[in-house]
Amino acid sequence: MIADRGGAVHYGTLSLPARLLLLAWSGEKGTFTGGPDLHLVIRAGALAELALRGVVVQTDGVVTPVVGARTGDTVLDALATLIEGSRPRKWRGWLTYRSRTTLGEVRDQLTAHGYLRQERRRVLGVFPTRHWELERAGYAEALQAEAGTVLRGPRPVAEVPASEAALVMCAATGKVRPFVTGKDRRRYKDRLAELTDRGGGASPELTELMRALRKALASAVAAAEMARSSSGGGGG
Repeated sequence: MIADRGGAVHYGTLSLPARLLLLAWSGEKGTFTGGPDLHLVIRAGALAELALRGVVVQTDGVVTPVVGARTGDTVLDALATLIEGSRPRKWRGWLTYRSRTTLGEVRDQLTAHGYLRQERRRVLGVFPTRHWELERAGYAEALQAEAGTVLRGPRPVAEVPASEAALVMCAATGKVRPFVTGKDRRRYKDRLAELTDRGGGASPELTELMRALRKALASAVAAAEMARSSSGGGGG
């Protein structure tokens, strides 16, 4: 159990994309960092959870919906409906297609459930913008600490639930700050490969799916970094 100022909360209470957003919280800076590709990571988490719940499967590398299958989670079901009503796409296609929409939906969901507080501000005193403050800092800190034991040990990979393994795989592959550093990714490269497979549980099909999703996320992040570098925006 994870305790926050509102009481005990189980690690699995929130969806994968919601937990990924909380991993991006920097207590030191008092804001969400996460990196410029956080929307890709959040979408990857949503796709991973849809797969774990049997709402989507992989057919020759193509994300295939199980028609009519839903989870009861508004964010996940919005993505399931989008996939069901759209043309077929591979994992990378679904990572990039309207992925900022999923990030916004996760923020709104966490705000509605009291994890975040939205504030309206003005840039340069003129342009309106939205800003989010974390209401349950204790939850995010405990979540980050527990996920850290999954990434860095000493917790054995064989004892990690599939959902937690998928969470850490997405966060590490997507370079979510402050949870993971470049040094972490290099040092725990082999463990991340094991966690990717663990994300599939005991299913060979899900294991292959998680490998494909991780590869697609790494590719999408690398492409985004290259685009920013080419335009003078800097790397991630």
